[in-house]
Amino acid sequence: MEKSKVPFLRGILTRSLVKAGLSFDAAYEIADRIRDEIGSDKEITTDDLKTLVKKQLKNAGEKEVMRRYIAGATGYIPVRIIDRDGIPRPFSKGLLANSLEICSLPNERMFAITRGIERYLLETGVKEIKSLELASITYKYLVDEESAEMARRYLTWRQYLRSERPLLILIGGTTGCGKSTISSEIAHRLNIVRTQSTDMLREVMRLMIPERLLPTLHTSSFNSWEAIPSWKGQPTRLDTHFEQGYLAQAGHVGIGIEGVLQRADRERVSLIVEGVHIHPRLQRSLVDTVDAIVVPIVLAVVKKKRLREQLQGRGKRAVSRRAERYLEHFDAIWRLQDFMLAEADRYDIPVVPNDEQEETIKLVMDEISDALTEEYSGDEGWLVESKDASAG
Repeated sequence: MEKSKVPFLRGILTRSLVKAGLSFDAAYEIADRIRDEIGSDKEITTDDLKTLVKKQLKNAGEKEVMRRYIAGATGYIPVRIIDRDGIPRPFSKGLLANSLEICSLPNERMFAITRGIERYLLETGVKEIKSLELASITYKYLVDEESAEMARRYLTWRQYLRSERPLLILIGGTTGCGKSTISSEIAHRLNIVRTQSTDMLREVMRLMIPERLLPTLHTSSFNSWEAIPSWKGQPTRLDTHFEQGYLAQAGHVGIGIEGVLQRADRERVSLIVEGVHIHPRLQRSLVDTVDAIVVPIVLAVVKKKRLREQLQGRGKRAVSRRAERYLEHFDAIWRLQDFMLAEADRYDIPVVPNDEQEETIKLVMDEISDALTEEYSGDEGWLVESKDASAG
């Protein structure tokens, strides 16, 4: 028995559990619970740590992961997946689950599927398998356990990934509707490493162009009409002036947005851009002018009370967001949403309501899947053709 205590390091335990076959999120959650159980001592013997880990894995139904963790790296030879370049890597339920995100399955179903596929590989004694063969097994498993539609979505995603075309997701919407939160979640789930806020682009442009030259750039999107000099002192036609003021600022920032997207398209890099300046007209024009797969979305909070609560929540999480100022201009922010929704209808851009986060993410995934379906067949024949091409 190893009695000497060592510092407990959550990161090291997380990596060990991932190496044993657990998804990162599940591994991190178990490591977090064990840290809480250890308490303020923060030191533990190796044997005691193994006991705690065994208990957590047993409760989670991860007997195979528990066996690997206890055996250690020398006691377990994982199934190896050979990628399209001939490079082997250990089979990972976490990576497989990541490839299923496009299906919008509940987490418990997604990990039940990955466990089932892992069990199949172990029971058949497979030591090495090509990535396309794993995709075929996953496709058939989805047909049997979920539906043909879920299987098709998965295969469409795999077909898209092999095409190496970039995916550009454009999420517009009024202030406080949840664009940055939803963008971060989608980026994490689809392993898109680059995101861009149009607010940040506007800040860069403000540094380059002084207020006296472009006054509408140096205001908020919901009151930029007040900065147009020719309208000062004139009778107010609020709706027209309001819309033109927003469009003026969106047009200025749109130049930077187009530059960012065109570079991502040239460099074949997937990207999510979110912000109030993503006007439906810009979204529609980009769908037809770049080689990338473009997914345009306008996010909306359809209940006033809900949007007000989200603006109030901003003040609690980040003082710099100046929630009080947003609430003072709530009517203008709501009016801007009405205008953007009308423009989305005009330019045929999908509107996704953001009332509950998981449901919103599912709806966004549906839009992404629909965009991919227009370009890729997602049928099993693609797998056969790809296997033949690889063999040749």
